[in-house]
Amino acid sequence: MNQHTVKAYGDELNQLTAEVARMGGLAEAQVADAVDSVARRDIALARAVVDRDARLDAMHRDIERKAIRLIALRQPVASDLRRALASMKLATDLERTGDLAKNIAKRGLILAEGEPMPPLTRSIERMGKLVSMRLRDVLDAYAAAEVDRAVAVWNTDDEVDEHYNALFRELLTYMMGDPRTITAGTHLLFMAKNLERIGDHATNIAETIYYEITGQEFAGERPRWNPDPDEDGSPPAPDPTTPA
Repeated sequence: MNQHTVKAYGDELNQLTAEVARMGGLAEAQVADAVDSVARRDIALARAVVDRDARLDAMHRDIERKAIRLIALRQPVASDLRRALASMKLATDLERTGDLAKNIAKRGLILAEGEPMPPLTRSIERMGKLVSMRLRDVLDAYAAAEVDRAVAVWNTDDEVDEHYNALFRELLTYMMGDPRTITAGTHLLFMAKNLERIGDHATNIAETIYYEITGQEFAGERPRWNPDPDEDGSPPAPDPTTPA
């Protein structure tokens, strides 16, 4: 390759990384705003989250198209190939994260029509802050190309599971004690599951970063929360399906 071609090739790779980072920033904001809209019963903010999802979808398609074009025309190898492939995988996780944030906001719009449930919405807010922090940390690891920070996020996957299980039990207790809370409690259950899945996407991103930088796959199973140290594995929890 001549000098001009090498520079153009490097610029394309750097542009891919920058666009994934921008998409990550938008996805992170979507999650934070979705949770905030539920906590504050902010209808305008919830609608904004729903409307902004289309931008994430468009960014996903654009990153994928550019990565495929780069692979086809430049035929990268080794770390450059991993970098291009990682951009597509990360964009997919971020697009799905945006979908889950949109689902939270849509359910927030429904909750805003009913009576406030401060104790339960505060629990959702706490879980949302934890998930947002994990997403921010793993995106910072990607921007800085720091594999140790990505591994740290991977190692805390069970924290989100713990919050989900605790919130699940709390919501069930409320619904059993007062049938009038069943409708709102069900929507909050779906929100909690969406947040748990966003945490899983953050872990996926950590694994992709690890592969991009080291060229190796993560070995072993992800950390799983276990409420009883004498037992193997965590107890089964109901897994409500996320609405389309």
